Amino acid sequence: MVAGIILVRDVMSKEVRVVRPDTTVKEVVATMNKFNIGSIIVVQGERPVGIITERDILRRLVEPCLAPETLTARHIMTSPVVTINENASIEEAARLMAKKKVKRLPVMEDDKIVGVITYTDIVFKVPTLLSILEELVRPYRRSY
Repeated sequence: MVAGIILVRDVMSKEVRVVRPDTTVKEVVATMNKFNIGSIIVVQGERPVGIITERDILRRLVEPCLAPETLTARHIMTSPVVTINENASIEEAARLMAKKKVKRLPVMEDDKIVGVITYTDIVFKVPTLLSILEELVRPYRRSY
């Protein structure tokens, strides 16, 4: 932390799970279940090209009753994905989440994913920013 400013890298989770665009949705779900996570980042090389959340799976796979072994991550991911630099302030992250109506941001350093920050990370670790994130916990608009 620099002079009382809390940075994204101080709060983010460094455990990042990723899949490739051609990974089957069945494998995506198995990975999410194995690691008990609610979202996974889709990468092409080191670059994030999308994100898949539980809501994406419900909306784009379960409701239309599609077979998870016939679809790939590319078919159900939300894209483009909103990212943030690890040296950004937590306040910047909260404002970006509120503005873009997203609950998760992949964290980047030199075009490489180094972590993920979620609105719950911010709420629990920096509760003074709760008012900025209030919009995200109101009834559904668009969020991942």
